Amino acid sequence: MQRVGGRQDISSDARVITATNKNLQEYTANGKFLEDLYFRLAVLVVKVPALRERGDDVLLVAKAFLQGYGAEHGKPGLTFAPDALRALSVYRWPRNVRELQNRMRRAVIMADGKRVGARYLELMDALSELPPQTLKEAREAVERDMVQEALRRHRGKITPAAVELGISQPMLYELMEKLGIARGLRCRG
Repeated sequence: MQRVGGRQDISSDARVITATNKNLQEYTANGKFLEDLYFRLAVLVVKVPALRERGDDVLLVAKAFLQGYGAEHGKPGLTFAPDALRALSVYRWPRNVRELQNRMRRAVIMADGKRVGARYLELMDALSELPPQTLKEAREAVERDMVQEALRRHRGKITPAAVELGISQPMLYELMEKLGIARGLRCRG
């Protein structure tokens, strides 16, 4: 190999690693990318599919982020609510893994119970395009709303909230745990 304009051979041992989200073969065919440069770079091509093309991998990556950010922010043991799992599965992920990472970080920070729902992921719009939810999910949503409203009206006091709901205190605590509603929650009004 010689320098441009040079006359003396120079030895070198280099590897060039590049990444792009563009189809360089198409760009080369259309004359938008230098063919010679493409063939020099394309010795070994590794195509990594976009997150939206990887099916169940989205949930695996999201769970890893949930555990990692949960531990980082002192919230170990966080889990996904059913609506969050559905939203993560149907959302198209236009900005790929970075978007998922940022949504997970924000959801962990905002979560006030043990479960992260679609609203914390800011993916409620993704759910609006889905057919009606399962009976279990609908029942949990109604229970969550009723419990949170009762707690809000009684400023987080368990006894009067349980009386209003017509259930025992232990049953209310059990429901709160199941629905991911934090104990001692002073509901925002």
